[in-house]
Amino acid sequence: MKRPDAAIASAVVLFAVYGLTLAPDVTFWDAGEFISAAHALGVPHPPGTPLFILLANTWAKFVPLSWAAATNLLSAAATALAAGITARLVHRGTNSWAMAFAAAIAAGTMSTAWSSATETEVYAASLGLGMLAIWAGDRAGRSGEPRWTLLTAYCIALAVPLHLSALVAAPVAIVLATVSADVPRWRTALLLTGALVLAMGAGRVSLWLVVIGAVIVAASSAPKLGRATAASRVVMPLATIVIVAAGCSVVMFMLVRAGLDPVINQGNPDTLERLAVVVSRRQYPVAPLWPRMAPVWVQIANLGQYADWQVALSTGPTVLPSLLRTSATALFVWLGFVGGSWHWHADRRTWMAVAALLLCGTLGVLAYLNLHAGPSIGFPGLAADAQREARERDYFFVFGFWAWGIWAGIGAVVLARQWSRPAWAGVLVAALPIVLNWGAVTRRGAAESLVPRRWAEALLESTPPRGVLFVSGDNDTYPVWYAQEVLGLRRDVAVVTLPLLATRWYRAELGRRHGLPGPGPDEYQGRLSAAAVIADDARRQGRAVVASVTLLPDERQRLAPTWNAAGVVYRAGAGDVDTALTIRWAAWVERELPIASTKPAIDPVTSWFRGLMECPRLMTEAARARDLSRLDSTCNYR
Repeated sequence: MKRPDAAIASAVVLFAVYGLTLAPDVTFWDAGEFISAAHALGVPHPPGTPLFILLANTWAKFVPLSWAAATNLLSAAATALAAGITARLVHRGTNSWAMAFAAAIAAGTMSTAWSSATETEVYAASLGLGMLAIWAGDRAGRSGEPRWTLLTAYCIALAVPLHLSALVAAPVAIVLATVSADVPRWRTALLLTGALVLAMGAGRVSLWLVVIGAVIVAASSAPKLGRATAASRVVMPLATIVIVAAGCSVVMFMLVRAGLDPVINQGNPDTLERLAVVVSRRQYPVAPLWPRMAPVWVQIANLGQYADWQVALSTGPTVLPSLLRTSATALFVWLGFVGGSWHWHADRRTWMAVAALLLCGTLGVLAYLNLHAGPSIGFPGLAADAQREARERDYFFVFGFWAWGIWAGIGAVVLARQWSRPAWAGVLVAALPIVLNWGAVTRRGAAESLVPRRWAEALLESTPPRGVLFVSGDNDTYPVWYAQEVLGLRRDVAVVTLPLLATRWYRAELGRRHGLPGPGPDEYQGRLSAAAVIADDARRQGRAVVASVTLLPDERQRLAPTWNAAGVVYRAGAGDVDTALTIRWAAWVERELPIASTKPAIDPVTSWFRGLMECPRLMTEAARARDLSRLDSTCNYR
């Protein structure tokens, strides 16, 4: 029986692994927003990711699953595609089926890549696009045909409407397109380097970067760079600029959709000026290269911490190192060294590609993003009140971990051969992360698969008709948006997200859609003051003012002086606990979420919200005991 192609085999195996661990519904963080935006063809948070939204919308219409499950499956497909391309590239460089399969499996089961593959997250699609660019660059380098060079430039340009993180793979594609079997193709190098700079300029909305990119592309027409007809020296630069512009033009979709004011319309990019603000992410502060947002050694330690989570997370699913997990990490570091050393002697061209991916995806990302210290990193000399990232940012380094997995997979097969073992023994070693990561990354657990949606339902159903619900951030906003937009639940409730009140477009949106404009641009004095104005407007309209239990007591007190507890919210007004309603909600939580505990995890978000779901039970107990202080620590009563 003929052995299946390594690329197809690895893609199928990983697609099955991702499918078995796929989230069946909405998850926390950005997934709820992306699912809702895809459903409404809307504009998620900057940079807007319009290509991802279009892909998800089209994909979900043809996949016979619920909308959330379908868009989650798109991430699985994109990551499996990346694995198939990886296997094809390794097979061409090593002429070994086992090495190609092992490399793809090891890369695809790194915990960061696997986690993104099981929910609706743009980083999975970005990984797929980056590997497509590398595949096109490989074809361009081996064939020398202009069409493959132009396809590589187009894939690079598509990072602008998809997500700029895909540009991490662009230098790898350029290396492969430039380095051929005979001599470097400097004309191709200039064309693609110029395309990369043009894409960076478009993504940053930087005229000077666009000009520099155009100059680099134009420089490729110099006659001294190699043999080429005069017509080719003119046509290729022009074609490159046109095709990059075509790829970047997908961002104009946001301009069109914003004019129709879809349900998800962050930044409201209905003019060219506002479109530029969204695409360039001006809503968020962009860190310069210097000064560093954290000491360099802390940033490197953060990278090392994330690396320690990649191959055996189930053996120690905590932010602290563990003996088993760190031992497995050390094993795969050694396998990666063995694989990289063997690869160097076997095929320099593909070795350079993997080395470039490893370097760009780790130290390159580290230098460029200049992140604050992670929320869990501890280090001598790091101040206790140092500013930290809102969440762990391991997903920014997914390309680097992917490259590490490639060499570890190769190394496992190399050692099997050196120790006179069959190649399949090396493949089994490379596949160890499937077993060692499964329990930590699967999203099929009862709590993990239910809590986000149930939390959104509880918030909405605890709110009176036409109520104004104040929430504290992404994780109690995006699941609610999903429930309202995709599930059609309680669209009468106006959701007010406190952090977004700092933006003019959001305050204007509240006025336009819900009759709650808040303070004008010249009257804005901070988000809590704006929230207080909105709460006053709601009361004047006879609408209930409601606060999620995630709001801190001082935030809630700015909205109203007295509150009563009801379900998973506090309602402005006299009284302590709406006992009848809260008893009903306590019974509902017990029925819908019978498992009280969640699995240990690096990210505690699910455990935290599962704990908040216990607030109805705690409220009824507090009402019976006439002791509301027991609500202080869990339910933010105070």
